[in-house]
Amino acid sequence: ETTALTRTSSYDNAENLAATFFSEIVRAYEGTALGRQELNGEIIDAVAGALWSHNLIETARISAAPALDRIVVAVDPPATAGPDADECGIVVAGATQINGAATGFVLADRSVGGLSPRGWAERAVAAYHEFEADRLVVEVNQGGDMVRTVIAQVDPSVAIREVRASRGKRLRAEPVAALYERMRVRHVGAFPVLEAQMTSFTGEGGTSPDRLDALVWALSDLLLRTPSRPSVKSLN
Repeated sequence: ETTALTRTSSYDNAENLAATFFSEIVRAYEGTALGRQELNGEIIDAVAGALWSHNLIETARISAAPALDRIVVAVDPPATAGPDADECGIVVAGATQINGAATGFVLADRSVGGLSPRGWAERAVAAYHEFEADRLVVEVNQGGDMVRTVIAQVDPSVAIREVRASRGKRLRAEPVAALYERMRVRHVGAFPVLEAQMTSFTGEGGTSPDRLDALVWALSDLLLRTPSRPSVKSLN
């Protein structure tokens, strides 16, 4: 009862700070966990049992991606539409070889809520063309044939790979979290909402982490999927 807690941020003190502080320091750290702590004055606590930590993501952060061999846009569609529906997870990622190891690069988070199926399909297709992606990787557990149909209505030329979840979210996410621990994933810039889902996800309860689901599908396709090999069949 005798303690008064006061919070303030660097933005509240802007008139006493040099303009270069905002053009250089704030721009570099805005939206990151370190920025939330040092600029916004938040206390950032680790969530027990979470697969990702703030330090793990900060270590993976870079400012620009190299030339990439493959780029995908992963889509985790919601089961329903409207303002109360889950978000549609839309994450763009690419991969290339770094020091002999396939390395993933998270390029953009275009996730959105409240749109109709055609609305989120248009947003996913726009990201596909913007980043000149090789394909859309789309989870079809919720929508089945509807997902492919609505994307084809927007642009029938888009290459699609359908994926279906057969395991729980945490089991699917664990191999991707291990890639971060082995320094095989980089974040090109900051993705505050996505990273908040990552650092709070334990696999138990809570809202559906749709952005995280899309991230897992993207990186799994780029780095964990066994590529198909050409084969020869004899016809009798």
